[in-house]
Amino acid sequence: MSAPANKAGKPSLVVIGNGMAGMRTVEELLKLAPELYDITVFGAEPHGNYNRIMLSPVLAGDKSIADIMLNTREWYAENGITLHAGDPVEQIDRRRRTVRARSGVEVRYDRLLLATGSTPFIIPVPGHELPGVIAFRDIQDVDAMLEAARTHRHAVVIGGGLLGLEAANGLMRQGMDVTVVHVSDTLMNQQLDKPAAALLKKALEAKGLRFLLNANTAEIVGPERVTVVRFKDGTEIPADLVVMTAGVRPNIGLAKAAGLHCERAIIVDDTLQTYDPRVYAVGECVQHRKATFGLVAPIWDQARVCGAHLAGAGHRRYVQQATATKLKVTGVDLYSAGDFIGGEDTEDLVVRDPRRGVYKRLVLRGSRLVGAVLYGDVKDGPWYFDLIQTGRDVSAFRRELPFGEAMCKQAA
Repeated sequence: MSAPANKAGKPSLVVIGNGMAGMRTVEELLKLAPELYDITVFGAEPHGNYNRIMLSPVLAGDKSIADIMLNTREWYAENGITLHAGDPVEQIDRRRRTVRARSGVEVRYDRLLLATGSTPFIIPVPGHELPGVIAFRDIQDVDAMLEAARTHRHAVVIGGGLLGLEAANGLMRQGMDVTVVHVSDTLMNQQLDKPAAALLKKALEAKGLRFLLNANTAEIVGPERVTVVRFKDGTEIPADLVVMTAGVRPNIGLAKAAGLHCERAIIVDDTLQTYDPRVYAVGECVQHRKATFGLVAPIWDQARVCGAHLAGAGHRRYVQQATATKLKVTGVDLYSAGDFIGGEDTEDLVVRDPRRGVYKRLVLRGSRLVGAVLYGDVKDGPWYFDLIQTGRDVSAFRRELPFGEAMCKQAA
């Protein structure tokens, strides 16, 4: 079943993936060349484009699905974009330059944009396919979690990163007893050092969450639905719902099957072009100079560069920037940037104020700031981040550095 011929002889742009990266790229393209392409978008989910980052407030009951929509179905129509929602592409034929979706719809392309994102990593322990074991990735997952909260009591979240803590907080807000299981001894070990993680754990325990650290899941048990999570040391805890938040993997199956060059993800150059000059890729499915991406800031940069090249305004290049992580986890403010773990050639400046719930750790290499972790008081985070990026000499106000920008300006 082929789609109709292109309108008015325009070149055809097909976008595989109706998420934030793909649609942001289309928005950038429309700013520069709104009439250039006949655009067709395929998405696996039966919705318009929504803000995946805001699924946590939906789970917690602070926002509705309508609140987090970025591009409604009307937006696609207004911009002349054909949207095939809930109809994922299953095959790319690069020789014939066509894509074929699950429904049988086939569309020819002159340019193809892959924005297939990532898929949750489901730990392949026995029982991982039982009903009640889910990921936390899309609207359907949130619906399943809300449904479980209405009828069940015990939730286990596997993975103590940001996503896991947000899932745990949301489920607790919905009235469930929640235990977070983490394989490491440090919560959010990608963003926090041990002292900050310990403060966070204490604050979250005070709110009612439970934690099992250094815990290796061995088996998920249940006759029809999950009832128990068992660990390698033989201990077990009750579970009516298990949410896996133990990381994601770039979604590259389609690209690989089409013969595009992939390693951990789809290889792109500085213009976000793959090894096939007609095919571009953006977001969590790409690998650029050995790096893969999960944060919004670099993905927005990619969208800007890729949109410009698709528009024929091809002077931009994607350059990886250092990124800072600013987070609010269940009411606790956190900020981290740079090399906040440090090494033998670095020294730390640390401030602790347990009464105010404040902790700051600044990592210096010689007279330059190379990393920072802030807990509780994060207002100087962007200033520290700027010092890290510019490599400015901080000798003149080194002693005042932990006390923030205002004090340092006085000292300097």
